[in-house]
Amino acid sequence: MDFALSDEERAVRDTVRAFVTREVLPLEQEVLRRERAHQPGLDRSELRELQLKAKKFGFWGLATPEEYGGMDLPAVLQSLIWTELGRSFVPFRFGGEADNILFHATEEQKREFLLPTIEGERISCFAITEPGAGSDAANIKLHARRDGDDWVLDGEKTFITNGNDADFAIVVAVTDPEKGARNGGATTFLVDRAMGWRSEFIQTMGEGGPASLIFDGVRVPHRNILGEVGQGFTLGMEWIGKGRYTIPSHAIGIAERALQMAIDHANTRETFGAKIGTNQAIQWMIADSETELEAARWLVLRSAWTVDQGLDPRHASSMGKLYGAGMVNRVVDRVLQIHGGMGYTRELPIERWYRQVRLYRIFEGTDEMQRLIISRDLLRGYTKIGGHLA
Repeated sequence: MDFALSDEERAVRDTVRAFVTREVLPLEQEVLRRERAHQPGLDRSELRELQLKAKKFGFWGLATPEEYGGMDLPAVLQSLIWTELGRSFVPFRFGGEADNILFHATEEQKREFLLPTIEGERISCFAITEPGAGSDAANIKLHARRDGDDWVLDGEKTFITNGNDADFAIVVAVTDPEKGARNGGATTFLVDRAMGWRSEFIQTMGEGGPASLIFDGVRVPHRNILGEVGQGFTLGMEWIGKGRYTIPSHAIGIAERALQMAIDHANTRETFGAKIGTNQAIQWMIADSETELEAARWLVLRSAWTVDQGLDPRHASSMGKLYGAGMVNRVVDRVLQIHGGMGYTRELPIERWYRQVRLYRIFEGTDEMQRLIISRDLLRGYTKIGGHLA
């Protein structure tokens, strides 16, 4: 059994780390200054400039198939890259990406939506969550009724990432209430903002914020259906599943950076004539953080490995998401405690991470939903204790 990274994996990781160190980390103080002034950390043009610099490094479209100009990297490599990006709080992501379900588009839809999104000319958002349908995604109410060659959408989506900036939305709507969303009664639509939906900013405890999307008699051509009529819930779950290993991969990077800050502080800060790192209370917080971080790393890498093996990744990904999200919350909390009053200020990124990572236990599947999936798989015999080694 070999736990080492391959030469390729190590080379890719180190190249991303070099890019983050050279191009992203120097922006951190300006990002913090802007956010303290309630401004975006990066504007759209600055993000685009960074993405084009990364393209020169060879990083463009991590998950995008090669036929669309992407790298089509294995899940394990993508996980390692997301960890490196997590080391900085600058809101950067590599370009050349599109929502995974957009690849189900027709050739006409690809020209109108997919290709411009990959090139960064258009911004998309995925809209399934509603005021009464969060974890219970099958309870969506936004309705689409057929009217000739169009569908008319009425209802509201909420907590939509990129909803304030998106040029078009990928909307899951009820098309057959009698069947129900889970049983073929929901359909996915590609809806341009110009068709009439509007977004409303939602203020949260984190930086930036999601949006509510309002659809009031929005007419969408039948040709804008993504996939097939009745396939909406299936596509929605495929979209959500993508985040089950990328989110905790990002969390590992945050925890690594934060823990290193705690170690550096413990080795320099003095109280009562001694470095605070000599105190057992500090030592145990550091030890617990490193242990949990390492456990999360292998759970998450295993979930990505499961994807690469072509196995059903849901059980492994749920464990990685559940533990990784909890781990980064506990680590950042300890790091803030080790820094004392300075950790609570906005001069350091620790309180920012404290607010940011609290979301990781909620979006793309709450802790409670991950526990439901894990326990259900075991109770119904879908998997065995010990997974693929059982």
